[in-house]
Amino acid sequence: MTDNIKLAELLFGDVTQTPEDLEERFPQRNLKEGVRVTRLAPSPTGFLHFGNLFTGTIAYKTAKTTDGIFYVRVEDTDQKRKIEGAIEVMLGGLKAFDVIADEGVVDEGVEKGDYGPYYQSHRKEIYHTVAKYLVEQGMAYPCFCTEDELNDLREKQEAEKCDNKGYYGKWAKCRDLTFEQQKALIEEGRTYTLRLRSPGSEEKRITFDDMIKGKIEMPENIQDVVLLKTDGIPTYHFAHAVDDHFMRTTHVIRGDEWISSVPLHIQLFKVCGYKVPKYAHVAPIMKEENGGKRKLSKRKDPEAAVTFYQEKGYPKESVNEYIMTLANSNFEDWRKTNKDADISAFPFNLKKMSVSGALFDMVKLNDVSKNIISLMKAEKVYAYAAEWAEKYDKEFFEIFSKDSAYGTAILNIDRETPKPRKDITCFDEVKDYVSYFYDEIYTPDYTMPENISKEDAKNILETYKNTYNQSDDKDIWFTRIKDMCEGLGFTPNVKEYKKNPDAFKGHVGDVSTVIRIAMTSRRNTPDLYSIMQLLGEERVMERIDNCINSL
Repeated sequence: MTDNIKLAELLFGDVTQTPEDLEERFPQRNLKEGVRVTRLAPSPTGFLHFGNLFTGTIAYKTAKTTDGIFYVRVEDTDQKRKIEGAIEVMLGGLKAFDVIADEGVVDEGVEKGDYGPYYQSHRKEIYHTVAKYLVEQGMAYPCFCTEDELNDLREKQEAEKCDNKGYYGKWAKCRDLTFEQQKALIEEGRTYTLRLRSPGSEEKRITFDDMIKGKIEMPENIQDVVLLKTDGIPTYHFAHAVDDHFMRTTHVIRGDEWISSVPLHIQLFKVCGYKVPKYAHVAPIMKEENGGKRKLSKRKDPEAAVTFYQEKGYPKESVNEYIMTLANSNFEDWRKTNKDADISAFPFNLKKMSVSGALFDMVKLNDVSKNIISLMKAEKVYAYAAEWAEKYDKEFFEIFSKDSAYGTAILNIDRETPKPRKDITCFDEVKDYVSYFYDEIYTPDYTMPENISKEDAKNILETYKNTYNQSDDKDIWFTRIKDMCEGLGFTPNVKEYKKNPDAFKGHVGDVSTVIRIAMTSRRNTPDLYSIMQLLGEERVMERIDNCINSL
């Protein structure tokens, strides 16, 4: 029995399975050639950042464009930083915007699929099986250095002005301990970590082809990094390699802050005997500030939290559409020629992503959202608005949900036309948008335009009150308004007014504005005839009287 085998038994005597057993337990996926398996691997340490949603969407799209598999793995090995309920919030945020896992952690404590457990904290035996194998191969060893010793090492490297700092080569104090020394220290009760015996060389470089950034060349990893901490829990680096291999990930899509770790990760895959996955490193979402750019920040930018979009009531269609404008430079051109196509039909391509980071633009998001909502059927807008109100504005929900047909009819005014109105950006605006239809939340404001005197406004309303007929169709309704104009000193012809403005008090548009203000307290609304039809004759008359009395 070699010293390596004896050391492996000493360290992992309780591990009975082998890497071959794991290969059998987690076989290659039975997928067509070219199909991609991607993942999102959140830590339960905080809220869902827009950047997480963006990267998750990219991973999801990458899998789905090849009929592949997207899964969620929870990287919860750092139990000290774990926040209760964080995973539920993250998964809820992903689902709210249609990033739905095919397998993995699909709900708090709920897993689906044959390649689990999908919580890293439940995979200790798998990591220890691979760790034992690496010790047997002479590729890993126990390190007994204390924190003080490691600090001393760093200070010496600083003093010697070492270009490469860390635990490697001559600085790796425990690398060349004999088996007898290792055994004695273990029996003495000394705590230890398990380190990689890196085969890297300071003279060598590696090259890898990033699917977003292109070809990248970097120095080979020489560090004897920690694989297992003193409590036997793996580091992110080791767990990442083991999990992505046994979960059969083909494409690792993650933030570009991980690029510096790629040499180590590739080395870990190779020393374990695994095929290296493809890497795609996503640049962070940027924001313009003071003429420069910075990363979207959860401290400075409310829109950095995915909950912001849920609380404001942006529909998932709007957020997803906007994400695609950030993700692929050709998306907007595709949308122009495929106006009615489902977003899933877009041929998403990692190679068309921004290398330096897309710029977040709230104005652009709002424009996208207004357009998306304007094209929705009224029933869908009502359902979304009611769902939002039930969660975020109970008082409005009680009013709005009493009569769904009435609410839908309100939202259907000027909808489903060649040029639908684009008044609603997100569903927290619906309450204000429809408020004049509900007496409980309507606050009258009869401020007239500067060119209309109070006396003229009263005359218009008193005349109109005597001519209004609820049963009129739209053409007759408007003809009645035009017929009123001359007797009130206004012209029914806008062009005539523009030619000779001094000859009239105003035009038919001004007369309509007075009626509009009496009905809605607004100068700009959807179709006034439709509004009055929905309000009904009794309320129309009541509002005319109220406005006259106020004036």
